[in-house]
Amino acid sequence: MTFADFADYFWRNRGLMGEYFLQHVQMVAAGVGLALLAGVPLGILCMRGRWTARLVLAVTGILQVVPSLAMLVLLMLWMGLGNATVMAGLFLYSLNPIVRNTYVGLQQVSGSLIDAARGVGMSRWQQLWRVRVPLALPYMMTGLRVAAVIAIGVATIAPLVGGDGLGREVYAGINGQNSLRIYSGALPAALLAIVADIGLGALQRRLDPAAARLRRPRAGGGASGKDGADAAVPPVPKAQG
Repeated sequence: MTFADFADYFWRNRGLMGEYFLQHVQMVAAGVGLALLAGVPLGILCMRGRWTARLVLAVTGILQVVPSLAMLVLLMLWMGLGNATVMAGLFLYSLNPIVRNTYVGLQQVSGSLIDAARGVGMSRWQQLWRVRVPLALPYMMTGLRVAAVIAIGVATIAPLVGGDGLGREVYAGINGQNSLRIYSGALPAALLAIVADIGLGALQRRLDPAAARLRRPRAGGGASGKDGADAAVPPVPKAQG
């Protein structure tokens, strides 16, 4: 097999490959999106106490270490064949990195900032959404990046439980011993994971408060001396005691 053979096969089947690609993206987006909606509140819930955090992280950690095929098969016995089973599996697999990184990010906010927020009369709810969550966004985005990359990989085994996506081409190639079909499914999935990681990484840097301060233009020209050094070095987060 040569690259020309691969390009020719991919071009001749571009309609089908485009359909598989969109199905793959939809399953991943649905699973990770649901995990984000559930994982952030669970990460916030972990802030209530040490035992709550241990319980939530233990449950999500157990879900993370279950083999992906075993997870999908168990869900298939309950939910049946189809994309819904795949999305449920992606949801469960994506929970742990989102919950853990949300909790860690909230914990890393400096206690002095919380004291300052309390001093100006902010309620606990305001402290959470106006101080803790904005400063924890880089950690939360890291969890989202990890979850997205994991989900893209797990989604390739969707055909084993009746799902769609790029995995259909991979398993058709394996069954027919056709390397062109295997590469046609595997390469777009790998590129999708790389693009998702790079794109979410760029978004993470834009949401980072320290990076935003460096991008913001300073009045009266550039920073110099100690002010310039302070602007160039972001503060080191401290764990709240």
